[in-house]
Parts: sequence; C-alpha cells; structure tokens
Amino acid sequence: MNNDGHHPNAPPGLPGVLHKDEWLVVFSKPVPMLSVPGIGPEKADCLASRAAKAFPGARIVHRLDRDTSGVIVMAFDADTHRSLSIQFQDRLVEKHYEAIVFGEPPEDEGLIDAAMRKDLENPPRQCIDSIQGKSSQTAWQIIERLGDRTRLKLTPRTGRSHQLRLHLQHIGHPILGDDLYAPPEVAAMSGRLCLHATELTFTHPATACRVSYHNATPF
Repeated sequence: MNNDGHHPNAPPGLPGVLHKDEWLVVFSKPVPMLSVPGIGPEKADCLASRAAKAFPGARIVHRLDRDTSGVIVMAFDADTHRSLSIQFQDRLVEKHYEAIVFGEPPEDEGLIDAAMRKDLENPPRQCIDSIQGKSSQTAWQIIERLGDRTRLKLTPRTGRSHQLRLHLQHIGHPILGDDLYAPPEVAAMSGRLCLHATELTFTHPATACRVSYHNATPF
C-alpha cells in the first residue's frame, strides 16, 4: 500500500485499489464515476465495466451514487458474491460516511427515522412518505462545527437509494454540492457532492474474519 492507502499495482484506468485478494477487490471510487452502466451509450463507462476488464469475473455487490466517492467492494466468484450480497441484505455490513452539510445541528448526534420511496413525479429523486415509504434510518454524529456548515459522520442502518442525501435535507441540513436535494445556494457551496464512504466492514467470505477497509475523506 502507498501512504494514501492505494495499491501500487492498480491497473491503468482503474480507481485506487485499497485491497485485492483471490476472492474480492476493494476500490476507492472517485466522482463522477458510475458504479454500474446507466441508460445510453454515454453512460456505459463505469466502475463495474472497468473492473471486469482488469479483473475477469469481477462483479458488483453494492453501489455508490455517481456523485458519492469512497469504499466499494466487488467479488471475483459466485460464492463470494452470494455471501457478500446476503450480508448487505441482512444488514450485517457496517458502513460509515462523512458529509459536510449546511448549517449547524443543535445536538451532537441523532437518529433520522423517516420512511422513503421513489418520487414518481420527479425521477430520479426519492421522497419522504410515512405511509407508503420503506423504513429508513440514518445515525449521525458531529465531527466538526465549521460555522455555516458542519462535518458529520453518518452511519446508515438501512440502504435506500439517496438515503443520506434525502434524510439530511429532511432535517434541514442538506449536503453541500447536492444538486438533487439541496437548494441552489447550498448546491453551489461546493464543486462536488460532499459525501464520501469512509469505511466498510464485513465478514470475509473465505476467511470468516471480520475485515474493515478505510478511505480518507478527500474534502
């Protein structure tokens, strides 16, 4: 590993490799890279396609939004993929993020419990819906108060699409640079979405050991 945590022999064209063994590979996904192909030829380039070219058999296990950077794991074989997928499904994977949000929460920590669903009238946005939405929880903790903005540690207890972005907007502290959920003046406060997956912890399918991979926040 280099001092930045990246593998020195990462193939050209790939994002930083944080860890690689015969069963899985852990990347530091940059922005604005898609995790999987989008609709249309202009959205064919993505982490999944690049990884599959460099490491035949590599397959996606979970996703990060295009505008979210950080730790993401891929599997090399069907058994590893199945094991990791079950861990994500059963909420046995610990995920931590950092974000810079607008404003300053009065408390030092809290839990956002707000059900959400697809906003059918405004795709690809999600919306809060206490009746038809799926249960969604995000724990947050202040890392640093910065005046008109605050750095937070986020621990999602569920894994809904856009959960962190929507939940923080819901409590009045949208993420800087968020062009989907933040008001224009907050979206303009950063040249990127200030959301980064800092740590991923799971049980290694081959060794049965609990492993954790960390990626320093770039903002």
